[in-house]
Amino acid sequence: MGAGTAGEDLPHVVIVGGGFGGLQVARDLRRAPVRITLIDRQNFHLFQPLLYQVATGGLAGADITSPLRRALKRQRNTTVLLGEVNDVDPEARTISVDGQPLRYDAAVIATGVVPDYFGHPEWESRAPGLKALADAHELRHRVLDAFERAEAEPDPEERARLLTFVVIGGGSTGVELAGAIGELAHRTLPGEFRRIDPRSSRIVLVEAGPAVLPGFSPPSRRRATRALERLGVEVQAGTRVADITAHGVTLDRDGASTLLPTATVAWAAGITGSGLGATVAARTRCQRDDRGRLRVEPDLSVAGFTDLFVIGDLAHVEVRGAAIPCVAPAAIQQGRHVARILRNRFTGIARGHRPFQYRDKGMLATIGRAAAVAEYRGFRVWGVPAWIAWVVIHLIYLVEFQNRILVMTQWVSQYLFSGRGARVLTAPPVRNPER
Repeated sequence: MGAGTAGEDLPHVVIVGGGFGGLQVARDLRRAPVRITLIDRQNFHLFQPLLYQVATGGLAGADITSPLRRALKRQRNTTVLLGEVNDVDPEARTISVDGQPLRYDAAVIATGVVPDYFGHPEWESRAPGLKALADAHELRHRVLDAFERAEAEPDPEERARLLTFVVIGGGSTGVELAGAIGELAHRTLPGEFRRIDPRSSRIVLVEAGPAVLPGFSPPSRRRATRALERLGVEVQAGTRVADITAHGVTLDRDGASTLLPTATVAWAAGITGSGLGATVAARTRCQRDDRGRLRVEPDLSVAGFTDLFVIGDLAHVEVRGAAIPCVAPAAIQQGRHVARILRNRFTGIARGHRPFQYRDKGMLATIGRAAAVAEYRGFRVWGVPAWIAWVVIHLIYLVEFQNRILVMTQWVSQYLFSGRGARVLTAPPVRNPER
């Protein structure tokens, strides 16, 4: 199977995954003497940090996606392939794409992570995660459909169940999603229904740990909790999920179980490495951490295979004894690091592989309109200043200028009028299988 690019005699770099890390590698090799094949099962780059806004009607899917071919249109040394990578053979230096072998001189695996249901695969259909665009569309359908069904429901108990929304996981994704649902119910929808008051909705954020936003300082956690409560979100920390059924969620707190009737559950509680990551681990005997991520070498290569790299959320990378977080800036920095190694290698620069050095860009989480928490190297900012920082940083990281304009326009409209334009209820989408 050929790459289909000019310069067939040039070293071939294969990148699997068009997320932040994979796309960065391709872009940074645009002038290198290599031919590049970027493979993804989707034909677009997805801005995952804003998926929760698609799930709650704040943005449309097109606002946070960029076609990979358009993003790499001017790179004559790059080919984009739409396909499923089934296998990696590091000994033969081949990657199997839809069953067809593709030979490489260097390969970069950047397929990310998927939701981890902690040994309960049956929960996936009842509580979609938020890692793919299809997940966001499905969750948006469930949220909006719950309000519509509640409007027509004569039974008070069933109506209350329909108007109860449960978000499992109190990290940044869970906090932002719960806050967005609270804003939808308390600021956007009131006045649009005649038989129900959306403000009577119950939004419950479940966190197994002692507080939400475990990576933040205690003052920021408290600020975030108060901001959530102002949006009508109940924060139930120190609470574990015992079961999820079609009727509701069974919660366990201090050994006591309680059934919380609900029709809408979202999962933001855990992640695990992609299926391709497990394949690479089996092929290379690479160790994985407790979340299924591959423990790579300091230069991001797989031990024993200097031409095979793993980056992004799939890579377990330790800097100064601590694993770096699964965030976009880390993936981008890793992509730049690997691109630098490959550029030096294929231009004949004799230089040892320097270990990857992560530059912490801080942490951000937003809780509805004009409310956020931000921390950077010991500095803490809350409220509107943190929210402005969150807006600016997210706009910068969007891949295309067109997306920045679209998203900024939507955010200005939401800020001024509390409206959410992407609230069209369509048929339930078909979710994509795991990578």
